[in-house]
Amino acid sequence: MSEKIYNDILEKIGKTPLVRINKLNRGKAGINLPGYDVEAVTEKAKKEPGWVHFGIGNIFRVFIGGIADGLLEGGVLDRGITCVETFDYDVVDKIYAPYDNLGLNVILHGDGTREYKVLGALAEAVKAQSSDAEQWNRLKEIFAAKSLQLVSFTITEKGYALQKADGTWFPFVEADIKNGPDKATGAMAVLVAMLNERYKAGKYPIALVSMDNCSQNGAKLRESVLTMTEEWHKAGFVDDGFVDYVTDEKVVAFPWTMIDKITPRPSEQIAADLEKLGVEDMQPVITGKKTYIAPFVNAEKPQYLVIEDSFPNGRPALEKGFGVYMADRNTVNLSERMKVTVCLNPVHSATGPLGVVLGYDLFAHMLNTNEDMMKMARMVAYDEGLPVVADPGILSPQAFVDELFNDRFPNEYLGDTNLRLAVDVSQMVGIRFGETVKAYVKKFGDASRLTAIPLGIAGWLRYMLAVDDEGNKFELAPDPMNEEITEQLGDIVIGKPETFKDQLKPILSNERLFFTDLYKDGVGEKIEDMFREMIAGPGAVKATIHKYVK
Repeated sequence: MSEKIYNDILEKIGKTPLVRINKLNRGKAGINLPGYDVEAVTEKAKKEPGWVHFGIGNIFRVFIGGIADGLLEGGVLDRGITCVETFDYDVVDKIYAPYDNLGLNVILHGDGTREYKVLGALAEAVKAQSSDAEQWNRLKEIFAAKSLQLVSFTITEKGYALQKADGTWFPFVEADIKNGPDKATGAMAVLVAMLNERYKAGKYPIALVSMDNCSQNGAKLRESVLTMTEEWHKAGFVDDGFVDYVTDEKVVAFPWTMIDKITPRPSEQIAADLEKLGVEDMQPVITGKKTYIAPFVNAEKPQYLVIEDSFPNGRPALEKGFGVYMADRNTVNLSERMKVTVCLNPVHSATGPLGVVLGYDLFAHMLNTNEDMMKMARMVAYDEGLPVVADPGILSPQAFVDELFNDRFPNEYLGDTNLRLAVDVSQMVGIRFGETVKAYVKKFGDASRLTAIPLGIAGWLRYMLAVDDEGNKFELAPDPMNEEITEQLGDIVIGKPETFKDQLKPILSNERLFFTDLYKDGVGEKIEDMFREMIAGPGAVKATIHKYVK
């Protein structure tokens, strides 16, 4: 890049703290700036929005925003993404607005080297806040635009949840149903309210693309949208035509996706290193809603996004993005099942909570230094997962797992923590373990030959006691079911195995949680036995793991 072009870019976007790069450190910093006109792609998105995204945290900026940035660099995309926050409005106020919607992606390689790239693809940040008339009306304008082709989502699996484990509505959902579209608060209510605006504007087609890390994410999103639609229809808030509109997948499509990129919380060390390079005001913040975020995002290089090619209003050339594969629904489903239920996520959910109990901060350091935990991780993926995984064709399960254990998991520079892996774990244990359990039942009659997965489930429940292996209390990672689970386990005392009776039965037999009854599948009692051993006293967790891994 020439000096003049570099200076022109700095002149356009250099008034923000994010790119106040000391000229003396310019070469040293090695920060790549956008090679496209940030102002132009921003204005184009504001006038003719094409791509909206709900949930604008770390994974969105480094992965989805990074894909858009690459497409803009390649000249195959001509406008940025409209960013919508449905949950934590501090993210807009503290991360987007002060930095003119620019971001800094930091890619961490296993050899310790880094790539820095300023992200100019985030055109506009909007709060999905019905109580803020200006923001709410702007959101309506965006959804009424004929140019809008897709809405993507990274709101986590709990963002689609409308009901508690017992089948009753969450209080905020109940309020949304009662209050109607004009006072929507939850993500699904906001979405349906905006779809109603799009329907009234011209019944324009659209693709709603969940990119969240959960099984059959498109189906989950559709179910929640249709449920909210049905409830509002019964209450008279939306008409028959709107029901027909959202139920017609040729008009409102819900493509399935598989997403994979390990994105830890922002590193304070990286913030300090950036300050030394001349990039100021980089310190991470913790919002009032416990979102860990910074003006930069740190993540690994590998990434995979497999998308069902179902876009009734057209789409950008997504297949030209790094790590993006367009496919049919079956291929997406097989790719997702490979990753979420077998190869990657079960390893995280089986070992991450146990890592917290054992006192390990970093996931990679735990696997690199604790032989038993590495053995357990390999058992989950290689020994118990791969024998029942279907090959999606576009990605090899064996090669995928090999890359994980050879390159991705050992990367200590990534700084991924076990506590992060425990966030919302109760929302994930079902799909991450239950599917493999069911696969074993189908193949062998029961799942009794499984060991590492039951050990991981027992470890999750032991983690939920919030006492480490030395007897010290710790704070659980955020999880909407923390209170419910801990209440069920409340009278279990570590060091007094006699206090453990039948407290696990309502959990392990809950088909809403695991999508199966683990007792009927032949692993419920095994999990109970492992859990009983883990509560024997100090050091019992370490001893139990050692006993069962091989």
